Amino acid sequence: MDINALYNEWLEKAVGDPDLKEELESIKGKDDEILDRFYRSLEFGTAGLRGVIGAGTNRMNIYTVGRATQGLSDFLNKNYENPSIAIGYDSRIKSDYFSKEAASILAANGIKVYIYEELEPTPCLSYAIRYFGTSSGIILTASHNPAKYNGYKCYNPKGYQMTDEEAAETYDFIQKVDYFTGIKKTDFDEAVKSGMIEYIGDEVINSFLDEVQKQCVNPELVKKADLKVIYTPLNGTGNKPVRAILDRIGIDKVYVVPEQEKPDGNFPTCPFPNPEIKQVFEIGLEMNKNIGADILLATDPDCDRVGIAVPDKSGELVLMSGNEVGAMLLNYLLSEKKAKGILPESAIAVKSFVSTDLAEVIAKKYNCTFKNLLTGFKYIGELITNLESEGRADDFVMGFEESYGYLAGTHARDKDAVVASMLICEMAAFYKLKNMNLVDVMNSLYDEFGYYSNVVESYTFEGAAGMEKMANIMETLRENPLKMIGGLHVTAVSDYKTSVTVYNDGSVSAIDLPKSNVLAFELEKGNKVIVRPSGTEPKIKAYITAIGDSKASADEMAKKLIAAADVFMK
Repeated sequence: MDINALYNEWLEKAVGDPDLKEELESIKGKDDEILDRFYRSLEFGTAGLRGVIGAGTNRMNIYTVGRATQGLSDFLNKNYENPSIAIGYDSRIKSDYFSKEAASILAANGIKVYIYEELEPTPCLSYAIRYFGTSSGIILTASHNPAKYNGYKCYNPKGYQMTDEEAAETYDFIQKVDYFTGIKKTDFDEAVKSGMIEYIGDEVINSFLDEVQKQCVNPELVKKADLKVIYTPLNGTGNKPVRAILDRIGIDKVYVVPEQEKPDGNFPTCPFPNPEIKQVFEIGLEMNKNIGADILLATDPDCDRVGIAVPDKSGELVLMSGNEVGAMLLNYLLSEKKAKGILPESAIAVKSFVSTDLAEVIAKKYNCTFKNLLTGFKYIGELITNLESEGRADDFVMGFEESYGYLAGTHARDKDAVVASMLICEMAAFYKLKNMNLVDVMNSLYDEFGYYSNVVESYTFEGAAGMEKMANIMETLRENPLKMIGGLHVTAVSDYKTSVTVYNDGSVSAIDLPKSNVLAFELEKGNKVIVRPSGTEPKIKAYITAIGDSKASADEMAKKLIAAADVFMK
């Protein structure tokens, strides 16, 4: 591949967006800058596309979006008679622009398009797919990434992200499309007039909220608790639907962080709009000095994940992890449904296999079947769909991932911060009436089941060299399996790429999950280290599980395991 020839072609032909022309002119003669933009095409995987906004094959722009959409159109026309699609978008830079570009291409290919009139959460896109019975769906979002990123995620007719097979076939079509000459396109407004593009109305949003509201377990108690909530949508899509659902269940004291209320893809007060990090709560924490809230909520820009901060008995605000919230929500739903006599006999709960094992122990107490699945909420969506096909949809209690993604109910097949925000507030109200805050609740679970310290360490590897480095690290760990980590013996190594677990006594067992580039090291006394390259970011993540009789002992073990991970990530 001649990088300079590719650059010159784009310099000549990329005239559809003036921003691209200006950027390409600015990097003339800068070999490193040109290489970074053109050394590869953005990879289309099961999560679709994700990358920095800008010019080049390795960037998010109207040509990379257009090429992907043309390939998707070809895939849909091959596999469906009279295909249709739903499209949503978030507040990110050019999300609305890219969504209309995609709609115009799909319409030109004879595919009926349903598109949200304004930005909406990702779970609303999942809901719309099933509401309209479309063949596919697209959401323009880069979730919690910094402002320079955008993304393009594709869904299947079931309402969850494409399977590996569907994505691979779509990618085959994409690769045949020329960026500049291979894309069909029609005028957006004309397609709206002809009915090929149809706006999604308020009735769909209201229907979505109706389904969310059905997941309340103790709706009559919420008003009694007089809960005070500080909420930040982090300049994203959650503002309207989260406030609407909290109002519906009787929470009228909701204080929205004004600097982070309106949609803004620049995220001026939170450069990393990720509810996993403390920084996004800082303005809300300052607000709380005059409010004295019971809970702070933060949803990410596409409102599929939510983080919380709650005051302990001393009034100090504590950020709670995704693992802790997932464990508390599961315990709350199971215990209250059992108390009310509405817990199904064949209840089932699920999590990603890198999330806390505490959830599995809680489920066992209530005779709830528990499943561990690969990371990626599509696997949870697939499980729900299979339950539905068996007439067992009501058996699904909830699913979660440690990265702050939760789903109760079957209205969506992706994580949903709208229903999660509602249930977290309901749970906080329930325990407030018992004179407990959520820190107390979490500590009571640790007292009952043991202390679990779950930590995720991320190691970033930028650019072309970084991709090679990531591959080398995983290869080294496979070829030279670790025998000790943090002073603990490795009792088993699970390689999800080969679907095999090898135990330290030499025995072997099969892993009954789809193949994935993941290595899990099981250690003595239930401790664990899982190593997984991110599918959407230039990172390798190490998921640490440390178990102890006390917070101090578990945290100390977690530090040892992190230090060991730091060494083999170099």
